[in-house]
Amino acid sequence: MELLETKRPSKEEQKAAMESYNALEAALEQLQSNNPEIEIEESEERIKIPKSALKLLSKILKELSEGRPVSIIPIAAEMTTQAAAELLSCSRPHIVKLLNEGKIPYTKVGKHRRLKYEDVINYKNDKILNQRRLLGEIMNADEEAGLYDT
Repeated sequence: MELLETKRPSKEEQKAAMESYNALEAALEQLQSNNPEIEIEESEERIKIPKSALKLLSKILKELSEGRPVSIIPIAAEMTTQAAAELLSCSRPHIVKLLNEGKIPYTKVGKHRRLKYEDVINYKNDKILNQRRLLGEIMNADEEAGLYDT
């Protein structure tokens, strides 16, 4: 299941999202239960919602209030090589190369490869951590060589 909102929120939606975000954040601080009951004023319906879902809703409202579209993808969701390429900001052939090298696990569905969203995100996060580590090593080497003033 993928829920995707591709259009940017309107100014009116941004304003409503900011007001809702502020109210929800204040309410979350006061919640004692892990499954609080909320009421939908228009329908007077009361429903229990996991606190974790309300926290996620809060994050969504924050993003929308800042004018950013939001996409929700379950962690275990599978994706195509093209979708993975878009997520990693690289070409599809580069993704295929990474798969062939065993750097990202995948399964085959017929002739097509499918990647778990979680595996693609883990690869992305590992790359970021490695880049930061290497940058630190370069900065330390430059400092030791007297090329970098602190």
